[in-house]
Amino acid sequence: MANDELIAALRDADAVKYGEFELSHGGTSDYYVDKYVFETNPECLALIGEAFAETLAGADWYADDTTLAGVALGAVPLVAVTSVETGTPYVIARKQQKEYGTANLIEGDLAEGEEVVILEDIATTGQSAVDAAEALREAGATVSRVLVVVDREEGAAENLAEHDLELSSLVTASDLLADRPGDAAE
Repeated sequence: MANDELIAALRDADAVKYGEFELSHGGTSDYYVDKYVFETNPECLALIGEAFAETLAGADWYADDTTLAGVALGAVPLVAVTSVETGTPYVIARKQQKEYGTANLIEGDLAEGEEVVILEDIATTGQSAVDAAEALREAGATVSRVLVVVDREEGAAENLAEHDLELSSLVTASDLLADRPGDAAE
């Protein structure tokens, strides 16, 4: 079931744009979900934190000792607000190591064997979540789930499944684009 309040907030914040857009994986799309718009909008961010918290609380696989992980840079605000909402600690999965300081791929406190749930903004192919899961696994974590704000329904679930990861989303592209401008005339 779609989170109607979240969908309305994303639309009201103008996070859903129509036109011709190039996506990070190289493809193009006639719509774009601007994560930086919804991640910097206090109302959207609060609703996302609440929705992630509700999803986690209602999951039979979620335990009190689970750690959250956010993929840098986009998912950091999402994992931070969800951490505050749930009281759950989190780590940040970098896309590449820094060449200075600790040079960690995983920032934060992570113990060997710890169960980690990855939070992500938008899933298209799911590759950034796959990369984060691999880094977390190499650091000793157990990772089997990825929660995203928006699933674009373009193969992320299947790609993640090939890496033993299950995808859940707060909303899907179908939910978000229902009643999109111009659909009534078609």
